[in-house]
Amino acid sequence: MPKLKSKSSAKKRFKISATGKVLTAQAGKRHGMIKRTNSQIRKLRGTTTMSKQDSKIVKSYMPYSLRG
Repeated sequence: MPKLKSKSSAKKRFKISATGKVLTAQAGKRHGMIKRTNSQIRKLRGTTTMSKQDSKIVKSYMPYSLRG
């Protein structure tokens, strides 16, 4: 059976945690920062875990990820 290709875009955007959860950047921080409060901007720092339904799709894009 041939090897499966991983989606390059998924490799760049997502990371699998040690427990198998998918980590992704916080949504809502691309543009329009003027209309958001400072506390909102602070809370959107760093990464967040993806929902179970969405992480199932993302894991299918990365068949050979170490954990998942």
